Amino acid sequence: MEEQNLGRILVIDDNEDVLFSAKMLLRRHAKEVVMEKNPKKIPFLLSNEDFDLILLDMNFSQDITSGQEGFYWLKEILKYDPSAVVVMITAFGDVEMAVRALKEGATDFVLKPWQNEKLVATLSAAARLRNSYREVSQLKEVNRTLSTQLNTGRNIIQGESQAVRQLFTIIDKVARTDADILLLGENGTGKEVIARTIHERSSRADKVFVTVDMGAITESLFESELFGHKKGAFTDAKEDRVGRIEAANGGTLFLDEIGNLSPAMQAKLLTVLQRREVIRVGTNRPIPVNVRLICATNMPLKEMVQRGEFRQDLLYRINTVELHLPPLRERLEDIPLFADHFLQEYALKYKQPVKRLGESALARLRRYGWPGNVRELQHALERASIMSDNRELQSEDFFFLSEEGPAAAPAVTAQTLDLDDLEREAVQRALQKHDGNISKAAKELGLSRGALYRRLEKYEL
Repeated sequence: MEEQNLGRILVIDDNEDVLFSAKMLLRRHAKEVVMEKNPKKIPFLLSNEDFDLILLDMNFSQDITSGQEGFYWLKEILKYDPSAVVVMITAFGDVEMAVRALKEGATDFVLKPWQNEKLVATLSAAARLRNSYREVSQLKEVNRTLSTQLNTGRNIIQGESQAVRQLFTIIDKVARTDADILLLGENGTGKEVIARTIHERSSRADKVFVTVDMGAITESLFESELFGHKKGAFTDAKEDRVGRIEAANGGTLFLDEIGNLSPAMQAKLLTVLQRREVIRVGTNRPIPVNVRLICATNMPLKEMVQRGEFRQDLLYRINTVELHLPPLRERLEDIPLFADHFLQEYALKYKQPVKRLGESALARLRRYGWPGNVRELQHALERASIMSDNRELQSEDFFFLSEEGPAAAPAVTAQTLDLDDLEREAVQRALQKHDGNISKAAKELGLSRGALYRRLEKYEL
């Protein structure tokens, strides 16, 4: 049997002999040949199946010679899928009709009775065109998917502490492999930065790095966001869309806050990871994917497995290598390095002279507990660099940091009616209740993640 290189072909003709002949010829070259006598079934077929090529008769029983029925169904096919590759066939063709077919969107035109070699050659050329359409479409969708990430500010993970040196020793070992990695650590410890570092040191460094915040994806949009969808798959699906997993094909896929997935979403993700293929919503065609998977969470997944909140088989799938990121309070000796980096960054951002830490400021930063880790340090340095008029930052420039730990909130009593105080206390309690998990705290407060982040910044939490 010859190589199947034409994909799935739909042949539409009201002549059973023509359908039989086409199937006998094309089954040696195609993955599947679907035959249909009734053109009125075209909308149903296109709604439920994907075809790489469509071979369409121009003349049916209601209209023997003019080709008008064929032109009508050509328009209907292109309405449903503007990139469809349609080859028209007729026993009554002429140059004028061929030109019109091409002008109205047909890819090519063949006459009955056809020459087998010529028909196969015509369809092979059409298949190459279809592949080109798909590649262009996929590149556009990948660019669209990645465009929101290209302007994301880059951070750093650096330091001279023993904890960081040990971390980078492990990173150097695993980065060159394709092993799936699970990053564990508190919020703000730089899990995404570590994931990017692993990607940049891997053999996939010249490919894409796609991040997905699993805590921000609702269950109703989970499949569409991760697996993609076909135009018309649901009400708002106005065009084909590449999912995040498909967009990461060949590169690295970073799934942040994976501990927030519901059991149903865990099952769907596990199926994709096991099969290494995705099926877009609204289709039944599997698309192979080759990604390097890095996941991250601040949640105790092993304890969640014991409580039945996280699938054990999914945990085994994602943690071939497990990395623990140390909190900033365990690597206080790295604060000067971070400070130098961030203060230079803010000098450029705000067009001001580069500031540095004075001894009193550094001593205060080392006494602080840093519950928000590097992210909190970054925000503290930004605020101090903006508010201070001095080139050297002193302890008083960080007055908003309590030396006993996080900035203390005003006591909320029955007599306290200040709305800011009440809101600050509610935010703190929600974060404490959910061990710092932003998504769960936001849900508890009835806020979006973005709204909660704005309040954290407002109250310096």
